[in-house]
Amino acid sequence: MDSAENRDKERSGLRRRILAARENLAPDLRAEKSRLIRENVLQIDRVRQAELVMLYVNFRSEVETFALFAALHRRNILTCAPLTLASDHRLASFLITDPASQLRPGYCRIPEPDPDRTAPVAPAAIEVVLLPGAVFDLQGGRLGYGGGYYDRFLAQAAPQALRVGLAYAMQVVDRVPVLEHDVKLHYLVTEKGIRKIG
Repeated sequence: MDSAENRDKERSGLRRRILAARENLAPDLRAEKSRLIRENVLQIDRVRQAELVMLYVNFRSEVETFALFAALHRRNILTCAPLTLASDHRLASFLITDPASQLRPGYCRIPEPDPDRTAPVAPAAIEVVLLPGAVFDLQGGRLGYGGGYYDRFLAQAAPQALRVGLAYAMQVVDRVPVLEHDVKLHYLVTEKGIRKIG
């Protein structure tokens, strides 16, 4: 087995193991950890000072973001969310002012913006992107879910954006086996605190 195959196996095994552990977190524990993560995110100056923040809509056991949309809106910060364009293997960004009325089940049943109920946002205007993921490390490494959508979006469409990973501490490992195209984070935020990278 060559080294690329070994690395792929290592990445998929790590992803599977951490996601299974994340799924096993009790819902009330996830909610409490998500609350602490939200408070930590709002301590980052560039988040507080931003005019436009892109954040994912949580699905299954991810760090919860609905209250984060509301917290940013209370600070008069505009928010947008990603829409997956699977046929083009890319993300588009759409303004979200009211998640309850502007989202619909999208790619893999993940809640996404309904383009009929909201407007597109120019990726160049996004100042901060709050990212989900499967596995993270303290050097800014992030292992997503395998599609590379966020890596392409950040590298090609929104390279100016501050990249902030949101994770439960149990998703953080010593080292993520990153690939050349994997985009590194500027911050990693867990319920235990804020890690500034680089």
